[in-house]
Amino acid sequence: MRRIGSTLFILAAAFSASAQQKIKKDTVSLGEVIVSASRKPEVLDKVPSSVTVVSRKTLERDLTITTDITEILANEVPGLAPSAQTNSNVGQSLRGRSVLIMIDGIPQSTPLRNGEVDLRSIDPAVLERVDVLKGATAIYGNGATGGLINYITLTPKDAGAISGKTTLNLTGSLTSPKNSLGGRVGQLLYGRIGKFDYTVSGVYEQNGEFKDAKGNILGNNYSLGETESYNGFVKLGYEPARRQRIQLMYNYYSSQQNSNYTLVNGDFLTGKPATGVLGKQPGEPTGVKGNHNLQLSYQADSLIGGTSLHADAYYTSRDDIFYVSIGRFEGGDGQSHTLSKKKGLRFMFSSPLTKMGSLSYGTDIIGDVTSQPLVDGRVWVPEMKMFNVAPFAETEWTFLDNIILKGGVRIEKVKIGVEDYTTLRITNAAGGTVTPSFAVKGGDLKYTATLFNAGLRYNRFPLFTPYASFSQGFSVADVGLALRDAKVDNISKINTEAVLVNNYELGFVSKYKQLRFELTGFVSTSKLGAEMVYDVNTDLFNVARTPERIYGFEAAVQYSPLHNLDMGASYSYVEGKADTGRIDDKYDAYLNGRRIAAPKIGANIHYRPVNGLEVGLQYTGIQERNRFVKLPSGLYKGNEGIVKAYNLFNLNASYRLTKNALVTLGVENLFNEDYFPARSQWFMIPGFYSKGKGRAFNIGIAVNY
Repeated sequence: MRRIGSTLFILAAAFSASAQQKIKKDTVSLGEVIVSASRKPEVLDKVPSSVTVVSRKTLERDLTITTDITEILANEVPGLAPSAQTNSNVGQSLRGRSVLIMIDGIPQSTPLRNGEVDLRSIDPAVLERVDVLKGATAIYGNGATGGLINYITLTPKDAGAISGKTTLNLTGSLTSPKNSLGGRVGQLLYGRIGKFDYTVSGVYEQNGEFKDAKGNILGNNYSLGETESYNGFVKLGYEPARRQRIQLMYNYYSSQQNSNYTLVNGDFLTGKPATGVLGKQPGEPTGVKGNHNLQLSYQADSLIGGTSLHADAYYTSRDDIFYVSIGRFEGGDGQSHTLSKKKGLRFMFSSPLTKMGSLSYGTDIIGDVTSQPLVDGRVWVPEMKMFNVAPFAETEWTFLDNIILKGGVRIEKVKIGVEDYTTLRITNAAGGTVTPSFAVKGGDLKYTATLFNAGLRYNRFPLFTPYASFSQGFSVADVGLALRDAKVDNISKINTEAVLVNNYELGFVSKYKQLRFELTGFVSTSKLGAEMVYDVNTDLFNVARTPERIYGFEAAVQYSPLHNLDMGASYSYVEGKADTGRIDDKYDAYLNGRRIAAPKIGANIHYRPVNGLEVGLQYTGIQERNRFVKLPSGLYKGNEGIVKAYNLFNLNASYRLTKNALVTLGVENLFNEDYFPARSQWFMIPGFYSKGKGRAFNIGIAVNY
């Protein structure tokens, strides 16, 4: 069973050791709802825009079902496109645009060559919460044209000298258990000694084979079946004086597939899913080979005149490996990987202006080196060296105790240097030339943009709390994609103009006793688009730079009718069109499935019938989206496939055996829905036309001490 036996031995040994230790209460908790919706932490009720906070409690519930953060967020965040249940988050847009992924404010995304694998950057077990800010924003820099997702890592609160948590899980398929068993072990230690605090965590997970509702192997292009994942996390804090803190954080994450199967392509026309047959998988294991994040930060809240300072320096590097392209490149098969290294320095001062207002101001500096070579050394996308300086200022005013006004400005200055390079000759299945190889003269690409944001919120009446906002986002789009598919001999001739997005949002929150309802409408416009269009004839992706308009709405309700019963539901709808210039109507063509997700319904219920027992049911429904006309072949144009509706239910339950020992059970796809995830449907590419997971289980135990 390919190392499963040894994994289970490790799990059993770890449990035996942890069960003999003295148990203490786990004191890591979310606490007050503070979010990173601006450059300084603020209370959620003061934010004049739509923010979803996935709390520690919610993460722990969802982890009893799945550890895939792309699936967790898709189930919890209205406006985020469905998960494809793979290592790749291709098409998992936020409100139809790209999302910037961060860990404690450190950018994980690679907008210079967007491989769309950045959602899986850290194990959710070390997260305190996830802040999702929707709509274009420039507060953290380049790449957040659809919003940002900030993974906030654990920090101990009110802990003793040593506390900890040991978790053990056994996973597998309920439709065909053979070779599907997997395991997970996690160890968390944290504490506070005088002015010093620490958090240390290690997680290891090995998945067995993933099966569909009929018990068949899922197609293994980026599948999370047969993957091994590691996460090591350390956070050290020191408070030299009252209201000052120095903090050092390091996180390492790796998740790669080691499959015993080779791919058997699917067929969209016949409905045949991609699957696998026994055999050696070509190339290196796909997935996150290594993602490193190192951050040193300093915070002081007691400077002259009440001014506070928050400064940090960080370094991050990641290596993401993609599948082998058979016969695509001159010289044989090719397997690419994106390499990205970032160094950043940021500082921000926050000063009170009056009793009603404050001003925050600072500068972000970042150096980013990104490339996409083949693993054998051939250059597909050359190194792009970006240097970005961005001064910014934000102000907040409170009038009559209930009117909150915010505004800000950010100036982006970006320079990207590219050396002379030679494109790779791209071939078709017969070995013929699709694009020739030729020399391209390098040079510098420069961008300057001034971005604004403003928001207003009125908190006088809990029954109706309206808000409105305008914000702008900036992205250099996918420069690497343009470079690798260059058809000209000089990068100055390549259309690499940056994308500037305007986001308009209007919404309200209504609270009555144990009921909370929020409704948000939005419009997002840009003069340039960054849509990648797949050409079935050339097997290439090209960037379509056309004006775009995206719009939609989101509704979410939470209700606790009893002290032991919590319920929630949400609905999100997004639509988008581009102006292709074909007809007088300004926006005449729908954006495809890679950009615009089908409507999504979410619901959950959590019931605690007796002390120590909780049972929950989670529902995610993906609705139909049918906007495009079939080709004579019966296929659709690239990324335009019809998305047919499907409905997924997940069960989670927990029972407290003792004061500090919790047993958990999760059942994914409870009713064993036989379906193709939305991406498989609109993507249509034979190697990715894979079904979703069938019914699967996750049994675990957590011991706090």
